Amino acid sequence: MKKALLFSVVFTLTGTVWAATPMPVVASFSILADLTREVGGERVEVVPLVGADQDAHVYQPRPADVKKLGAAKVFVINGLGYEGWVARLAKTSGFKGVNIVATQGVKPLQTGHDDHGHAHGHDHGGVDPHAWHDPRRVVQYVRNIEAGLAKADPAGRDYYRDRAAAYTKKVEAADAWAASQFAAVPAAQRKVLTSHDAFAYLGDRYQIRFLSPRGVSTEAEASAKTVAALIRQVRQDKVKAVFVENMSDPRLIEQLSREAGVKVGGRLYSDALAGSAPANSYLGLFRANVGAIVSALH
Repeated sequence: MKKALLFSVVFTLTGTVWAATPMPVVASFSILADLTREVGGERVEVVPLVGADQDAHVYQPRPADVKKLGAAKVFVINGLGYEGWVARLAKTSGFKGVNIVATQGVKPLQTGHDDHGHAHGHDHGGVDPHAWHDPRRVVQYVRNIEAGLAKADPAGRDYYRDRAAAYTKKVEAADAWAASQFAAVPAAQRKVLTSHDAFAYLGDRYQIRFLSPRGVSTEAEASAKTVAALIRQVRQDKVKAVFVENMSDPRLIEQLSREAGVKVGGRLYSDALAGSAPANSYLGLFRANVGAIVSALH
C-alpha cells in the first residue's frame, strides 16, 4: 500500500500534491518546448515536433507526430503564421486539448519595410513571426504558456504561476545584460549579415541593423539581384559581422562573405535550439547570439 501511494503522488516544493503522471504537452518547435518546460516543470512532459537544429519553415508532419498530438492535453504554437502546417495537423490528429498561442498579445513587427532599420530581403506582406528574439516579448510568451497550462491543469495553477514568475526574472536579467553589452558598441557599427531575416526583433530591441539575402522564411530563395545588392551594401557600410545559422545551408553566406571580402564570424541560432550547450535552451541561445554578435562588432 505504501509503495503504491509513493508512486501515485508526488509532493512539490510548495507542498502541492499532484498525480505522478506528467501532463502530455506538444510544442511546435524546440524553443517553445524549452519555455514550456521552464513554466511546467515536473507537472508536464513536453515533446517538440520540430527538434533541435531543425527548420520549422520546411517541416512536414509525420504519422508519428499526428499520434503525439492526438494524445496530448496541450498544444503550444508560436502563431503569427510561423507554422503554416499547424491547422492541418491539428485537424488530422483530432486534437481536443488546450491550444496555446504563445504570441497572443505580442505586438508583431511587419515584414517588407525598413521602419526599424532592418534590411529585408523579401516583401512577404505580413508579420514577422520571430518574436522570441526579443526578451521583452518572451515575457508575454511565458504569461500565455502559464495561463494555458493552468487552464488544462487547474490544480497546478499556483505551481505554474510561481515557476513563470521565477523564469521571467531570468529573462529580464538576460535582457538587461544584453542591453549593457550592446551599449558598449557605437550605434553606427551595429550592422550584421545573417542567412535569413530572422533577427528583426533582436534588432528592434537593441538598435541593430540586420541584413539578409532571404526573407523571413528559409523557403524563400535569394535572387541574384538581392545577393549583388547585399554585397555592395556590405562593402559600402563596412559590415564586419557575418554569420551563418544553425539550421540553414551556409553556402550562400559563405559566397557573400567571399565576394564582399569579409569573414564569417561564426554561427547564430535563429529558429531552433542547438543539440548541445550553450544554445540548448532559450536563455543559452539568447546569450550565445548576443555574445557572438557583440564580439564580431567590436
